[in-house]
Amino acid sequence: MPTLACVTTFPAVLQQTLRADAARPLVTFYDDASGERTELSATTYANWVAKTASLLVEELDLERGGRLLVDLPTHWLTPVFAGAAWTVGLCVVTEGDADAVVCGPDSLTAYAGHAASVPVVASALHPLGMRFADPLPDGVHDFGVEVWSQPDAFVPWDPPTDDDEALPGTTQAALLDGGGRLVAPGGRLLTTVGPLEEPATLVDALVGHGSTVWWRNPDPETRSRKVGIERTTAEHLPDLF
Repeated sequence: MPTLACVTTFPAVLQQTLRADAARPLVTFYDDASGERTELSATTYANWVAKTASLLVEELDLERGGRLLVDLPTHWLTPVFAGAAWTVGLCVVTEGDADAVVCGPDSLTAYAGHAASVPVVASALHPLGMRFADPLPDGVHDFGVEVWSQPDAFVPWDPPTDDDEALPGTTQAALLDGGGRLVAPGGRLLTTVGPLEEPATLVDALVGHGSTVWWRNPDPETRSRKVGIERTTAEHLPDLF
C-alpha cells in the first residue's frame, strides 16, 4: 500500500490517516510483566490525542512553541502524548528545562517537586488510562482523572507549522519526512523501543499506512506467538539481543 500524500505537520498526517482507514489498528501495546494488551484504532488514537491536546492547552495553558518534557517508558500513552504535543505545536524533550512535565509512576517522586513552578501531569500507566489508586502529591495533575472531561476533537487556535520544532533540532516537516526507515509501507512493526527514543516507530505507521506493536518488559519466549497473532512484518527489538 502506498504512503500517504506528502504532509508537513503532525495534525495533517493524522487527518490523512483517518481519511484513509480510520478503523484500522494503529497502536498496539503489550506488557509481558502485567499481561496487558491494548489496541487503538486510528480513530481511537486520534481521540486520545485530541483529549490530551485539549488538556495541555485548556488546563495547563501550554501554547505553540513551548516545550513538553515527557518521561514515560515504552507504553501506548507515549505516542499519545507525543502526538498531542505535536498537534499543539510543542517541542517534546526528555530532559532539561520545559514548560510542563509528563511522568509515570516510576518518576513521579523525581518530578513532584517541580509542580510549584511548572505543570506536572502524572499517569499511572494503568489499562484504559485509569487514575492513580492513591492521592498524588500537591499540585500534580492525575492524567487518569483530568483527561476524561476533555472533548474527543481538538482544533488548535494557533496550528503548528512545518518549521515548528517537534523534537530538539527536528522540525515537524523533518520528523514526517523519510518514512519507511523501520518498516515498509503498509507493514506492521514489532518493537521494544518507544517513539521518543526512535520517532520512526510512530511516524512510519502514520505516513506509511501501517501500524506498530510496542512491547514492554519483553519475554523472548512470547516473541513468535506475538508475531503470529499480530501478523507483524518487521521487527526492531534491540532490547532482546
